[in-house]
Amino acid sequence: MKILPAIDIYNGKAVRLFQGNYNNMTIYNDDPVSVAKNFESLGSEWIHVVDLEGAKIGKAVNFDTIKNIKSSCGLKCEVGGGIRNFETVERYINFGTDRIILGTSAVTDKNFLIECVKNFGEKIAVGVDIKNGNVAIKGWIEDSNLEAINFCEKMQDLGVKFIICTDISKDGAMKGVNLSLYKTLKSKLNLNIIASGGVSSIEDVKKLSELDLYGAIIGKAYYTGAINIHDAIEVSR
Repeated sequence: MKILPAIDIYNGKAVRLFQGNYNNMTIYNDDPVSVAKNFESLGSEWIHVVDLEGAKIGKAVNFDTIKNIKSSCGLKCEVGGGIRNFETVERYINFGTDRIILGTSAVTDKNFLIECVKNFGEKIAVGVDIKNGNVAIKGWIEDSNLEAINFCEKMQDLGVKFIICTDISKDGAMKGVNLSLYKTLKSKLNLNIIASGGVSSIEDVKKLSELDLYGAIIGKAYYTGAINIHDAIEVSR
């Protein structure tokens, strides 16, 4: 299982939200590049980067900051947040982004998703952010009224190979992961599943690794010192 430490960008800074609440934001570092370089020094292969402003308003607000992060380190990079048209996908791909995460646009624009998968294949992932059993969109603010498991099955049918599945109720809460959710997804889907939300301890990493998921995203637990990224990478192997 791959460990993907997270950098959430707001106003060019590395921040974390609590359960997706933009009014409950903590700034952890004014220099996201230095955060990425630290992840690299700890043995990371990947980083997970989200443009929080982009997710909220629907365009790539922090594009230049994310481009700078990618160009300043040797890490593979998956990026999400506000990517809602083909031009933006191409811009990210062209500077070397390794995987693009479509969230709101995967829900609201099926033809766009199909076009992206057709052109970029496994470089396209779908972010499935779950709130009360449904897929949440537009920076986790709106309920799509789509049942999450059914939505994942439809993504698989459309040729998507990667999903990043977040239990919003667990995100930033430091109370552990929703193991039953990932067990269900693993049993029903033939997809590369990346777990996100609530990875709070090395024990969480062990449990997710035992499910044979593709990856796990570590966010707040790194920034608070609850998880050492190097140790998490070792355990996940």
